[in-house]
Amino acid sequence: MTVIGTNISALRAQNASTSASNMLATSMERLSTGKSINSAKDNAAGLAISASMTSQIKGMNQGIRNANDGISMAQTAEGALDEVTNNLQRMRELEVQKGNGTYSASDQLNIKAEQDALAKQITNVLTNTKFNGVELFKGSAGTNGVVTIQAGANKSDAIDLDLGGDLSAVSTETAGVPAGGLGSIVLSDKAADASATGYTAVSANGILGDYDNAISLVSNRRASLGASQNQLQSAVNNLTSNSTNLSDAKSRIEDTDFSAETTALAKAQILSQASTAMLSQANQSQQSVLKLLQ
Repeated sequence: MTVIGTNISALRAQNASTSASNMLATSMERLSTGKSINSAKDNAAGLAISASMTSQIKGMNQGIRNANDGISMAQTAEGALDEVTNNLQRMRELEVQKGNGTYSASDQLNIKAEQDALAKQITNVLTNTKFNGVELFKGSAGTNGVVTIQAGANKSDAIDLDLGGDLSAVSTETAGVPAGGLGSIVLSDKAADASATGYTAVSANGILGDYDNAISLVSNRRASLGASQNQLQSAVNNLTSNSTNLSDAKSRIEDTDFSAETTALAKAQILSQASTAMLSQANQSQQSVLKLLQ
């Protein structure tokens, strides 16, 4: 049947040309952006999954940064306590030295002067050690000295970094050992007064025990900080692995496969050119009807 009211061939060629043009535009967009999903219409389910993965990946990456900050804070605190330990050990050594009965009263006072200086240095370390402006040993860091590190994308990934309570109070009554924070340990070398008389082995043994308690307390705090550093480092390693794997999965969903897409582009270009040519042919075919009227 020959008709001129409806050119079916032209309509079909037009639809094919429109479809090819859409395919061409989609391929060019994917190749130019590097993304196979540029809008929800490209892959609605894939877009939703990719968005969820993106949130998790960003949370993990921030968790890695948080954990590294926590490690740096713990290292700062541990380094300060290392210095406190060194001073306490030196003070204990001096206490043993002070028990030498051959020393004069002047010698005893000189030893005590060094102990007092070391005690003041301990006070300075515990009072002035800060990380990002936060005082670490005055009980003001975090909640009662416990700093919570969000080391992951989820609420359950929080890790507590225990810096301890207030370690800044220092007794300088005698040789000077941090009190209150260090288990309320106060050395009371009653024999080491201004005259430096009456020093006995009994008083020395008691004071040495207090030093041992102080050193043990600081060492335990350092051990706790070391364990926290290991825990945070483990979290960093795990988060790095998970973030890498999740990024790989996300890439397979939303990133352009250039090998496949260049093939699709070539196909779309051929179809676009062919459909345009066929549309021209379909329009010209109507002209043959005029010959029937001649």
